[in-house]
Amino acid sequence: MRALLLAAGLGTRLHPLTVHTPKCLVPIHGRPLLDYWFDLLFAAGIDRVLLNTHWLADQVRDHVAASPFASRVDLVHERELLGTGGTVLANRAWLQGEPFLLAHADNLTDFDVVGLLRAHRGRPPGHVLTMLGFRTDSPRSCGILELDARQNVIAFHEKVESPPGNLANGAVYVCEPELIDAITALGRPFVDLSTDVIPRFLGRILCVETDGYHRDIGSNASLRRAEVEFKPKQRAGLLETRSGSGSGDLPTRGLE
Repeated sequence: MRALLLAAGLGTRLHPLTVHTPKCLVPIHGRPLLDYWFDLLFAAGIDRVLLNTHWLADQVRDHVAASPFASRVDLVHERELLGTGGTVLANRAWLQGEPFLLAHADNLTDFDVVGLLRAHRGRPPGHVLTMLGFRTDSPRSCGILELDARQNVIAFHEKVESPPGNLANGAVYVCEPELIDAITALGRPFVDLSTDVIPRFLGRILCVETDGYHRDIGSNASLRRAEVEFKPKQRAGLLETRSGSGSGDLPTRGLE
């Protein structure tokens, strides 16, 4: 299983911090946000990660080069932002025609990666996506989901004034290659996954709600709350067996 981490955003709502620091390297408890993602994904058996860059890309590149996971992380630079779906399309060859994990790296999370992959393997026939859901304390700023009794997404409300609940799109997806075909069919380089693509698959998306921590580090207020709320899990012993190779007790391929 490969993972595409979206990390090219400008982070304007985090000014002045992000004037000189890319959003994905904003520190929480003294560690860059990106390092939490590397820990989470590689500990769960993800084989390789592709990271897109844009703003202050040199800092991101240097940080990755110094990471113990450097040999398993690829970088791609976007001179112009392509949108979430556009980035998927531009890196179609890297994804190798296989299922993949797609995530927004500006979220701070400790969701169960292995559990999400397992749920996707057992998804109903014809489903193209498995989406992470979480309970938000600010529904108007999120994409709010409506589910049926089998946890299928039947409606999606992107940042509306009166959302019908607080179960939000966690911006983490396990995707089938069919998703890329749908993006390709739109015929344009800039594609937003939430507004241009997800509505086309309503009824064919499984939602898995996390019982862990999940917060968009999109503003200084969110960052301050994360510093107080987030309790990092201890993964060091596991990571010692994962950083150098794909061996170990956890699954190394994710979906099969």
